Amino acid sequence: MDFNVKKLASDAGIFFTRAVQFTEEKFGQAERTELDAHFENLLTRADSTKNWTEKILRQTEVLLQPNPSARVEEFLYEKLDRKIPSRGTNGELLGQYMTEAANDFGPSSPYGQTLIKVGETQKRLGIAERDFIHSSSINFLTPLRNFLEGDWRTISKERRILQNRRLDLDACKARLKKAKAAEAKASAEHELRVAQTEFDRQAEVTRLLLEGISSTHVNHLRCLHEFAEAQATYYAQCYQYMVDLQKQLGSSKGDVFPSTFVGNADGMSPPLSTSPPAATLPLLQAVSPNPADGTLNPSEVKPPSSGTRKAKVLYDYEAADSSELALKADELITVYSLPGMDPDWLIGERGNKKGKVPVTYLELLS
Repeated sequence: MDFNVKKLASDAGIFFTRAVQFTEEKFGQAERTELDAHFENLLTRADSTKNWTEKILRQTEVLLQPNPSARVEEFLYEKLDRKIPSRGTNGELLGQYMTEAANDFGPSSPYGQTLIKVGETQKRLGIAERDFIHSSSINFLTPLRNFLEGDWRTISKERRILQNRRLDLDACKARLKKAKAAEAKASAEHELRVAQTEFDRQAEVTRLLLEGISSTHVNHLRCLHEFAEAQATYYAQCYQYMVDLQKQLGSSKGDVFPSTFVGNADGMSPPLSTSPPAATLPLLQAVSPNPADGTLNPSEVKPPSSGTRKAKVLYDYEAADSSELALKADELITVYSLPGMDPDWLIGERGNKKGKVPVTYLELLS
């Protein structure tokens, strides 16, 4: 009992001495031991690593799981050391709804068949997304989180100890300066030597931990490469799934939409491609004979043999240049599209005038 009381009294005395030293330093009434420039640079780099790792971790979590409620739920399960319940992605859920809708409308109908095709693709996209999230969580988020919850906590603890050792050292220096009697000076000098030894030992421990940040950067670099690779694989899968879907929809599009018109109000767009098909290059050159500025020469545009439609102009539109056709509200014009054109634009004809017109200014008529 007496030992505990003495220890508490000693701890209280040490805390008071450190508090006094810290306060006097803040007011410029006491000197403080400064760390060398290399040590300060290590501290700065460590703090920067911690701050940026936190920001990258949090934003990556938002990227992988945009729903804040779901993120909080996953955080609670993780803290309680319980398995996170399996949850389907939005793509999988959308695919399921489309499949169920197709069965309700009739899977043999054109709409039902398309719902099934698009729904199956949405499921595949959802599965790919789930795999990407799982891979990124293990190979990227977990190492970042381990650094913040492991190495950084150790570094922070040792830095606090080093700060206390420095305060003790500077307090001993102050007592030595104030000591007058020989006995008091001898005691102060002994305390100073002990404090200096403890400070040097703790500084070395902290320095080694701070220098370990370089290894942390190397580890995070490897994790970053794995994250980028997983992301590239995911987007490549998504692109391929959509190319396959476009091919499926393109093969059945003629049965549903006999017109060759593209970029219309039905929202159908040309199949995805990394480059224009060779067969469309002459038409593209006719639409944009000047590759440098992509300008349209209306006189060189030839309407397709089929696929023209009538359109009612909804608003007035002033042509930005000679390649565009000015429009007046409520007038009727003939419109059509050419392969490779921007789906937001059509070729419009009114009498002997023609030029590009924006789709949003038109109401396409059957």
